[in-house]
Amino acid sequence: MSYSVGQVSAFAKATVRTLHHYDKAGLLSPSGRSHAGYRLYSDADLVRLQQILFYRELGFSLDEIAVILKDPQSNALKHLQARQRQLSEETARLQRLAEVAERAIEVQQTGVSLTPQERFEVFGEITFDLSYATDAELKWAQSDGQREAMARADAHTKEDWRQLMGEAAAWRAELLAAFDEGEPSDGERAMDLAEEYRLHISRWFTACPHDMHQRIADDFIADPRAFALVVPPSQQRPGLAAYVRKAVHANAAHHAGGRTGSDEDR
Repeated sequence: MSYSVGQVSAFAKATVRTLHHYDKAGLLSPSGRSHAGYRLYSDADLVRLQQILFYRELGFSLDEIAVILKDPQSNALKHLQARQRQLSEETARLQRLAEVAERAIEVQQTGVSLTPQERFEVFGEITFDLSYATDAELKWAQSDGQREAMARADAHTKEDWRQLMGEAAAWRAELLAAFDEGEPSDGERAMDLAEEYRLHISRWFTACPHDMHQRIADDFIADPRAFALVVPPSQQRPGLAAYVRKAVHANAAHHAGGRTGSDEDR
């Protein structure tokens, strides 16, 4: 039995334009033509169309489908197994995103409420990029430190934020002065600033050992959004992020080499 393009479109819930595209791509060419020259699809054509639509639903490209249909016995299984792994990974990623969204909702519902004027007073030019926050949450999702930092941040009052951002602003001014005055990144002044920043994180968010501090500083180079949380773009200088990273790594190496004194002493 033969079917017109319109009939097949209705059967398969695929547009006529899609069927024409499959024909042009060589994926599904109708087996026959009517006396007037119109395309006619056979039962075997419909079976092939079902396969194409099945693989499209799973996210395969037309080129991938063409390879599978060319030799279904040898290609279908390995392609389906690969797609299963990809879909499982995507499902896990979406689940983590849903958890991030849920946490964001909780923060909005229970967090500190600030007017625009208060927000500028407390945070100044520092802005929180939601895309970076989401990426960071996914990257460090299994980290106890990340969970503790988020929990403590959620619990901060308006006055807490005012105090910690004031500390950060004072530290930033000292950092910019050291950089502008040409202090070496592995010098005592730069390393002391790095250590002060590490203790600031420990005091307000989560315990920050030197190896964690180094990973945080590495992000300053890898992702400008991370450094913008520390120094707003309007105050940044060329090479400043790399300077801070070098100071953090130098400070970690210095402490590993035997500098004495507890965090509280410093």
